[in-house]
Amino acid sequence: MSTAAWDERLRAQGYRITPQRQLVLEAVTRLGHGTPEEILAEVQRQAAGVNLSTVYRTLDVLEEVGLVTHAHIGHGAPTFHSVDDEVHIHLVCRRCDAVESVDADLAAPFIESLDATQGFATDISHMTIQGVCRTCREATRSAQR
Repeated sequence: MSTAAWDERLRAQGYRITPQRQLVLEAVTRLGHGTPEEILAEVQRQAAGVNLSTVYRTLDVLEEVGLVTHAHIGHGAPTFHSVDDEVHIHLVCRRCDAVESVDADLAAPFIESLDATQGFATDISHMTIQGVCRTCREATRSAQR
């Protein structure tokens, strides 16, 4: 999304684009997925005076206006990513902590089943599935041989 589109989205909801908001948005875009601490480190490459509380407040505003969203990938801080991304599910490896994004359509049968049997409308935009990635599984198989 362009800076003009960010500005338009923020202004439509009563906010203006500040240098800090622009830096945080750009950091989220560059990182793809990032915790507030990772976003802060990225922002501080250009603006050393920005602190973690500014990043958290900015992320709250950006999420409120629909420019970023978050997922709880692990036990720590949430991970933020741009809403420009397609809706996806996060696959998180318990061994190496790798995070892979997969198309949310893979979960369609499960979501449809929840709706049909439970009447539950599922929001999978925050969905994370823990497991073991292909690389770690193959390493385990190789070590067992």
